[in-house]
Amino acid sequence: MAFTFASWNINSIRARAHLVQEWLERNPSCDLLCLQEIKCEDHQFPAVFAEAELHVATSGQKAYNGVALIGRRPFEVTTHNLPGFEHPSARYIEAKMDDVTIGNLYLPNGNSGGEEGYATKLAFFDALTLRARQFLAEEREFAFIGDYNVCPTDEDLAPNALSATDALVRPQTRAAFRRLLWTGLTDGLRALRPEGRHYTFWDYQAAAFQRNSGLRIDHALLSPRLAQRLTDIQIDRDERAREKASDHVPLIVTV
Repeated sequence: MAFTFASWNINSIRARAHLVQEWLERNPSCDLLCLQEIKCEDHQFPAVFAEAELHVATSGQKAYNGVALIGRRPFEVTTHNLPGFEHPSARYIEAKMDDVTIGNLYLPNGNSGGEEGYATKLAFFDALTLRARQFLAEEREFAFIGDYNVCPTDEDLAPNALSATDALVRPQTRAAFRRLLWTGLTDGLRALRPEGRHYTFWDYQAAAFQRNSGLRIDHALLSPRLAQRLTDIQIDRDERAREKASDHVPLIVTV
């Protein structure tokens, strides 16, 4: 049986709940939607989804960060925090559906807070890598999906879209992403589309979307057995053209 899950940095769920509702209506095959940057506390998450008999779980924070899950079927939340990441920001929620564990993540950007802020980014990568090793040792089927705030290669950003010193492309960032992959994970999009520029984010500034000056920073990394089951992965680029859109678009994975 096919299982479809998606990632979307919504950049404020209260401002864009209607876009999520409409997207779910247009994508009835999506079993689990993973949202990042909901920018609200748990009790402020819009009630419309639960009222529509969808299943909701959140790991929220006042005004910043925050992640959430919206499922068409019940799921089991396994943790509201990334084990080993000792930081108060709400950046991870994990659940099990159909015997697949999904880690929904919003990795620190790393460009603010100086070197301490950048160290927090690398610390998240370290904790996520340990979580991957744990799951691999347990022979789990799992995926880590979300906004990684990293362009793994130069092909993952438009020319001149970022400076060489940006935290999304710094050598240490890319090395941390590779270490995570080298535990045995598969970059879902690159498994099906090894080459080419495929973006998931376009800045609001300087007509970036109109110029297609984008970044691929939203990723789905799959465990070996789940990667073997991968049948499709899509970037819903059209969502970026909608009125009051998020600067990110949904990444949709089917196994």
